[in-house]
Amino acid sequence: MRRLIYTTNSVESYHRQLRKVIKTKGAFPSAESVRKLFYLANCDITSDWTMPIPNWACILNQLSICF
Repeated sequence: MRRLIYTTNSVESYHRQLRKVIKTKGAFPSAESVRKLFYLANCDITSDWTMPIPNWACILNQLSICF
């Protein structure tokens, strides 16, 4: 359950991947181009999130008992 709640590693990984996309580009002509790049990067990054949460049934039971 703790691993599910503390998501700093996954958030930091997401930010690192976004920074990597932005760092490779030199300059942007407009704010709209940055938004489009973030959208495409987000689609690419989230497509890899197909792995199910391990022990989800056990975590769900613990949460229902606590709350």
